[in-house]
Amino acid sequence: MGLIILKLLLTSNGFYNAAIKEQFLKLINGEPNELDVAIITTASPQKDNNRFAQKAKEDFKNMGFQYIDFIDVEFDNPESLAHKDVIYINGGNPFNLLFHTKQSGADRILRELVAKNVVIVGVSAGAILLGPNIKVVHFFTPQMDELNTKDFSALDFTDKLVFPHYDREDLFKDSTNKTIEDRLKEFEILEGCEVTRLKDDEYITIEK
Repeated sequence: MGLIILKLLLTSNGFYNAAIKEQFLKLINGEPNELDVAIITTASPQKDNNRFAQKAKEDFKNMGFQYIDFIDVEFDNPESLAHKDVIYINGGNPFNLLFHTKQSGADRILRELVAKNVVIVGVSAGAILLGPNIKVVHFFTPQMDELNTKDFSALDFTDKLVFPHYDREDLFKDSTNKTIEDRLKEFEILEGCEVTRLKDDEYITIEK
């Protein structure tokens, strides 16, 4: 294998502000109107009707992209991802997203795309999927795991374990009134790891 240039953009809320859009446009190769985009909608129960998926499509259009497909790897053939230039993994339930990404073979195709220099944008659950595992989700919101997940290992395209929506205490209510930070520190000690905190307006770029 030749040199792999990894191009990942990890966000809490997709193209939330101008800075994130600018960073994304720096990552792509070629003109937006020539590139094919896939928005993976699997994590959300509303699929392509999810308002964040719809907003992402509008954002892509506003940046000059013309070829934008919604793809749900739970029901669509993941081979349809194989010739895309940009993959945008929308948020939702990380357990469902992980299960269907592995079950469908989309994980294999995404690995091939990474080797082809394709830009992958991970949003919320999508950002966690690109990291080593989704244990932090189970620690915070075990009730989301309707699949009784045994294997929490994710795609491991980056060693960054992301916690999205770090500034949204309202999303992660705790019966003992611990803050998100309190619980993240507990998790880091428990797992012997470091969590990358991502606020709603923040992003991380990973290029290798």
